[in-house]
Amino acid sequence: MNQPTNISGATCRDAPILKERGQREVFCGLTGIIWLHRKMQDAFFLVVGSRTCAHLLQSAAGVMIFAEPRFGTAVLEEGDLAGMADAHEELDREVDRLLSRRPDIKQLFLVGSCPSEVIKLDLHRAAERLTVKHAPHVRVLNYSGSGIETTFTQGEDACLASMVPVLPETDERELLLVGALPDVVEDQAVDLLNKMGIGPIRVLPAHRSAEAPGVGPNTVYACLQPFLGDTSAELDRRGARMIQAPFPFGEEGTTLWLRAIADEFGVDDETFARVTDAPRARARTAIANAAKALQGKTIFFMPDSQLEIPLARFLTRECGMEAIEIGQPYIHKGLVGPDMDLIPAGPTISEGQDVDKQLDRVRAARPDLTVCGLGLANPLEAEGLTTKWAIELVFTPVHFYEQAGDLAGLFSRPVRRRELLKLEAASASKETREVAR
Repeated sequence: MNQPTNISGATCRDAPILKERGQREVFCGLTGIIWLHRKMQDAFFLVVGSRTCAHLLQSAAGVMIFAEPRFGTAVLEEGDLAGMADAHEELDREVDRLLSRRPDIKQLFLVGSCPSEVIKLDLHRAAERLTVKHAPHVRVLNYSGSGIETTFTQGEDACLASMVPVLPETDERELLLVGALPDVVEDQAVDLLNKMGIGPIRVLPAHRSAEAPGVGPNTVYACLQPFLGDTSAELDRRGARMIQAPFPFGEEGTTLWLRAIADEFGVDDETFARVTDAPRARARTAIANAAKALQGKTIFFMPDSQLEIPLARFLTRECGMEAIEIGQPYIHKGLVGPDMDLIPAGPTISEGQDVDKQLDRVRAARPDLTVCGLGLANPLEAEGLTTKWAIELVFTPVHFYEQAGDLAGLFSRPVRRRELLKLEAASASKETREVAR
């Protein structure tokens, strides 16, 4: 019961992967702060970087000048970059000033950037030093948000991975849900699992540091996001065990994700059906209504968010689309393998990016929809191609049953918009011809 539809022949897990290592077009990992600072109520993210880093965060978050956000930038000035000042002394001063003004801060993240990494500023040592200084009131951790080698969602991965080694030890058998979701979506997931009798359930990241989950050999965890490779590795080192499943996008993905956890905790089929049948039916109806414009359409994923493979599974199996190429910045089969098992072989699977070569493939294929970064969307639209911003898929609630229709709608809207524009253009052209006669 509730098992995936059998797929005959090879799947995308068996397909050769086109690996590209050329020019890339992505946001940096600092972007993850925008959703993490809302999730972790007593944390503060201090970016050690340039004024450009500060401008990125301010513009992306839309923070008003009189707001009191939980992130900021310790700006590296010219003297710091030239080695004329002791950057560690400057950083200590900034942290002391921040913590004296904001006693509500319980966790402080020192976030590395391209400038701090270029000058080899050791933020790990700084975090250790500052933890000793400000303990027990504040714990100071560090991670890299640099975009030199990473894509933007890996900022969350690096942040959560930095937290795992300092989580308390526990021997309790607990389910740990890993990954940041909007509160309303997280509550939906926890509610479904609670109704099946599964528990205790803990979440990483927790809303407050005092609620941080324990980890130990009896901990089993399920990832909510497909870009948490480093966090998963850190949890494995602590003795926890991952429950592998497709990611909870759409009706099928959500059902298989829940079924894998239910099997781990011995939930019977009758209980599973009682809890999931109604939301599954709602999700199927919502998807069918939203996906009418997607049936038979082709889609091309450029690598950006790390959500590409699970989304391709959802769109091809639940929305009737045909994938031409599924590009992902990094392919971690330990995480996305179950989704790859559900996608029949056929589309090109690419890892990494060489922008010019990939743009050539997009132009040759002329897909009905191209999922790409902001920097490529407008140029492709100008060439007559329909695009979808990849970053919107991270900022919008799209997980689990109640958001399944919204997820399909994110892809169908640009397709419908393009079709409406074509109809309007054809109508205008007809009117022009009639006037000319």
